[in-house]
Amino acid sequence: MKAVTFWFDPVSPYAHLAFERLPQAFEGLSVAVEYRPILFAGLLGHWGQKGPAEIEPKRAWTFRQVHWLAHQHGIAIDTPLRHPFNPLPLLRLLVAAGPNRRRCEIVLHHVWHGGADALAPERLAALRERLAPARDPDGDDVKRELRASTDEAVRRGLFGVPCTEVDGRLFWGFDALPMAAAAIAGDPWFDGPAWDREGAPREGVVRRA
Repeated sequence: MKAVTFWFDPVSPYAHLAFERLPQAFEGLSVAVEYRPILFAGLLGHWGQKGPAEIEPKRAWTFRQVHWLAHQHGIAIDTPLRHPFNPLPLLRLLVAAGPNRRRCEIVLHHVWHGGADALAPERLAALRERLAPARDPDGDDVKRELRASTDEAVRRGLFGVPCTEVDGRLFWGFDALPMAAAAIAGDPWFDGPAWDREGAPREGVVRRA
């Protein structure tokens, strides 16, 4: 059985798409998936990037493409009333409850089904009641655990979400699921030179601020 880590933040619509598609993408493969909530903004801060929703033309394209992909793949999705939003309450709830597939699904559907405000107090209260976390989501231990997971993601080289990790290799995005599945299935391409060769640093123009 192959160990797979699915790194995600519920703020990302692509994380929702990848989560929904993952069982089908890995159908017939022997895998054990660990779901790891992390703070996408922490990755952006480390690498000095802006999120797609922070650049208006990119935000418009992102949601048009997301809804096209959802239509193409038969995945239900509704853009939440407010986006981007601060996902920390949702991430801490997941960490406190234990992020198995069912609980991750509940949180992602909370955000991406119905088009409501993901952080509306009454909805957050109902979500907390449904998840019934064993630990206090606002406790220092939960905050430290989420921070540690995000820091670990940075150390592993994650720059965005969703990211599927297989044998230390990182497959970023919804559209990388077939590639990750091929790696799990033992596609011989991954034993050839291309992976290391194309990932190696090379000379190029450096843009300066």
